[in-house]
Amino acid sequence: MSEPFLIGDAMTGGYGGADILHDCTIAVEKGEIAVIVGPNGAGKSTAMKAVFGMLKLRLGSVRLRGEDITALTPQARVGKGMGFVPQTNNIFPSMTVEENLEMGAFIRRDDIRTTRDQVYDLFPILHDKRRQAAGELSGGQRQQVAVGRALMTQPSVLMLDEPTAGVSPIVMDELFDRIIEIARTGISILMVEQNARQALEIADKGYVLVQGENRFTDTGRALLADPEVRKSFLGG
Repeated sequence: MSEPFLIGDAMTGGYGGADILHDCTIAVEKGEIAVIVGPNGAGKSTAMKAVFGMLKLRLGSVRLRGEDITALTPQARVGKGMGFVPQTNNIFPSMTVEENLEMGAFIRRDDIRTTRDQVYDLFPILHDKRRQAAGELSGGQRQQVAVGRALMTQPSVLMLDEPTAGVSPIVMDELFDRIIEIARTGISILMVEQNARQALEIADKGYVLVQGENRFTDTGRALLADPEVRKSFLGG
């Protein structure tokens, strides 16, 4: 079998002396959507942070396109094509929408206007509000700014930590539709999501974590159909 496009392989690690992840493996293929779900405290966000280099692994490795990037800093991983949108503090509230997008292109030395226009095509409301302070926007619009800013680096992998936290069901559906559109352009999506059922509906691959370990791994559709997954993690 060929190597996945991005893989956090057999990751064990945590903060201080305590391990949160235990032999946890998370992978995503090119242009696919992989979703990490599980109960509170399961290590979902920790697993994503480990893949992005924000957590030092005691065991295991992270590989992108077959290259071992375990020792690289998060900033160096951005240079390799990884984009990360944290759950909170993910925009510059006093800057305009357009300035936020320009800040996202900090590693680029070429003309960013085409990418910026692509972000505006994906999120038309951001074009309408491009001169407005990002902190004045609704929660859903701020999330669009955060995702748009990450896209400005032209990533090959986009990592999203709880992208629909605190937004209405309608806004959640819209964000998921945009995430599907992004994946169709060939960008891999790795996403942690509390709205497990809705996230698995759009997932090519799903990971159910419990106490930092892989409990179930399958296609999103198969996990939704699994009686044990439904009973334990999806409310029946």
